[in-house]
Amino acid sequence: MPVRAAFVIALCNMSALRASKVLVTLFGIDLGANPFSIGVLVALYSLFPMFLALHVGRFADRFGTRSPMLLGSLGVSCGLAVPFLWPTLAGLYASATLIGASYVFYNVSIQSLIGLLSGSEDRARNFATYALVLSVGGFVGPLAAGLGIDAIGYRRAYLWLAAVPLVPVLILLAAGRRVPAPPGMAAGERAKSAGDLWRIPELRRVLMMSAVVLTGIDLYQFFLPIYGRSVGLSASVIGLVLSTFSAASFVVRSVMPPLTRVTGEEGLLRYALAIGAVAYLLLPLFQDAWLLGAVSFILGLGLGCGQPLSTILTYGRSPKGRSGEALGLRLAVNNFIHIVVPLAFGTLGAALGMAPVFLANAVLLAGGGFLGRREK
Repeated sequence: MPVRAAFVIALCNMSALRASKVLVTLFGIDLGANPFSIGVLVALYSLFPMFLALHVGRFADRFGTRSPMLLGSLGVSCGLAVPFLWPTLAGLYASATLIGASYVFYNVSIQSLIGLLSGSEDRARNFATYALVLSVGGFVGPLAAGLGIDAIGYRRAYLWLAAVPLVPVLILLAAGRRVPAPPGMAAGERAKSAGDLWRIPELRRVLMMSAVVLTGIDLYQFFLPIYGRSVGLSASVIGLVLSTFSAASFVVRSVMPPLTRVTGEEGLLRYALAIGAVAYLLLPLFQDAWLLGAVSFILGLGLGCGQPLSTILTYGRSPKGRSGEALGLRLAVNNFIHIVVPLAFGTLGAALGMAPVFLANAVLLAGGGFLGRREK
């Protein structure tokens, strides 16, 4: 299986996921959801991944990546179809739960697959390209969701997007046995638990910083639409503002190799968290769409390189034959944070408005950077 086929799979599923997060937020607001209810929707995306990610990683290590990727892509498609059939707030809860539970099967496996399709000499380049593909998907998804809402309404936008994850299904079915098998584990590794991975200091540090980065990204994706609606922006404009984040992510990921040669991978990750903290401080100061887009671009320059850096570090620091399990542990930690933080921030937003939410997230990002520095 050529690595470019994996990139197409990643592009389709990332576009669908990012579009769904814009759709669920704006449709929820249209149906009368308050910030706390939006926080619940955010948390539902992460509920099952928190419990499933580690087991999916172990399954991929033992049996391969093709089956979980097929299951995940089909599940995301079904999740996107739910609000078309059940256009209520309860339908959005069901959709968020199904999409989140399905996406974890695909997400852990695609990262393992990129590693399996790469040699030691091109692994960093392939992960960097994978990150660029995610940036493109992150740009296309929100923009398509915003334009779709204004053009054909929420329900039909969901239905059209449900077809996108079916493209990866067709690719995986056509690939068949050409999907590479996972390597065998090192002697004695199979009997060990995930706690042994957590006790590796270098891996633990990366997992904690990764959780902070992903929390910053997810809260931006969900609470920026709420803030945009509160200042009178249309769905198309909100989608465009969100897409500037991914445009910035594409830019910074394009220059990651020379940047890491200067700062090191963990050093660049700390700088990313600092830039993200500054951008979050600036967000509530502006209401103009152009200025919000500029701040979103700055945020994307910071947090945009956080995901690929943490993925590369996690894969590289995992024991032989346990890369899928380590990547699953990374997602489990991320999703635990994603459940707790959105609910807390949703409560904060419902009580005090969006400005304290942005300020609290700035503190969280700054703390993540300090933690990495302190544990160096």
